[in-house]
Amino acid sequence: MMKFLGTFALATALAGAGLAHEGVKNEAVKARMMLMDGVKTATGALGGMAKGDVAFDAAKAGAARQALIDHAAAIPAAFKAPEMDPKSTALPAIWENWADFEAKARSMGAAAEELDTSELEWLQAGMGALGGSCAACHKAYRVKK
Repeated sequence: MMKFLGTFALATALAGAGLAHEGVKNEAVKARMMLMDGVKTATGALGGMAKGDVAFDAAKAGAARQALIDHAAAIPAAFKAPEMDPKSTALPAIWENWADFEAKARSMGAAAEELDTSELEWLQAGMGALGGSCAACHKAYRVKK
């Protein structure tokens, strides 16, 4: 039963993400948006545990950490082509400052790699660096919301 509920929750989350990108005509942009949704989901899971909103689970935290590492590694390839769509929140500055953008993606990956998810206290201690890496990229390369 628990496996079914986990599968159902994942399918629901993915369906919701798909609906959030309804109307995006450029498939490359849609793929980028889905990748960044994965970052948001993993970061949200870790943040929820760190804040105490969700019970700490080392296995789930470790899986979210690994997802962030994997997503960070995929970001440069996903953004390499300067694809745009009216619904995209990516700024053209990404391609104007490509080396910096890549460095920021590597920084997020490094912050995720350094995150110790074995204990709640260690997770909490590492979230500042992870959040800072996300904020640095969003400040420079994402449309302000």
